[in-house]
Amino acid sequence: MPEEPLAPGAADETVGGLAQLYLGNILYALEHCALSLDGEGKPLDAAFYRGIGRKLADAHGRTKRIEPQP
Repeated sequence: MPEEPLAPGAADETVGGLAQLYLGNILYALEHCALSLDGEGKPLDAAFYRGIGRKLADAHGRTKRIEPQP
């Protein structure tokens, strides 16, 4: 099966780059999911998704501290 050609600029898009670009949206979606699960009476599932959000936010914070300041 032949590979489909990439869209212009798609070669620069990595999972990490896209996650960093859309981190706020991802964190919002994870919290929205957690709130929904809380409403369904599934606190352990909600905590799981909040944990993912916390790990992403912490990793982003570490990246910001490491980057050199101009």
